[in-house]
Amino acid sequence: MKKVIIYTDGACSGNPGEGGWGAILKYGEIEKEISGFEEHTTNNKMELTAAIEALRRLREACEVELYSDSAYLINGFTKGWVQSWKSNGWRNSSKEEVKNIDLWKELDAFNTKHKIKWIKVKGHSDNEYNNRCDKLATGEIKKNRGQ
Repeated sequence: MKKVIIYTDGACSGNPGEGGWGAILKYGEIEKEISGFEEHTTNNKMELTAAIEALRRLREACEVELYSDSAYLINGFTKGWVQSWKSNGWRNSSKEEVKNIDLWKELDAFNTKHKIKWIKVKGHSDNEYNNRCDKLATGEIKKNRGQ
């Protein structure tokens, strides 16, 4: 099984507002940067989208280390939230439908396909790859602002 390292980040100007996401995929010495923009979104959606878009690039089942500064994304898997939501018909502890359910379901499918280790990193600190992802995400907002 190939081992891939992924760093992701999402950003939003206003919440909701214009959003961007960025990701870096590393396989051996190869690095690929990807990013995108959404006109009306939330920060949480952009965090989840960054991970989805990165995982979509994997053509076969892989062993993945996915790094994000989003507690929302990482805790979804490391704290068992997704498992609880699934067993409760995608409802949270308040019996309400889980927010961003479509994105969570897609991430859950990737989590089943790949062997993913979900790793939380401190945002806006000294992690070179997290900082690069932040620049990709915020760069998309600047590039697309007002379109």
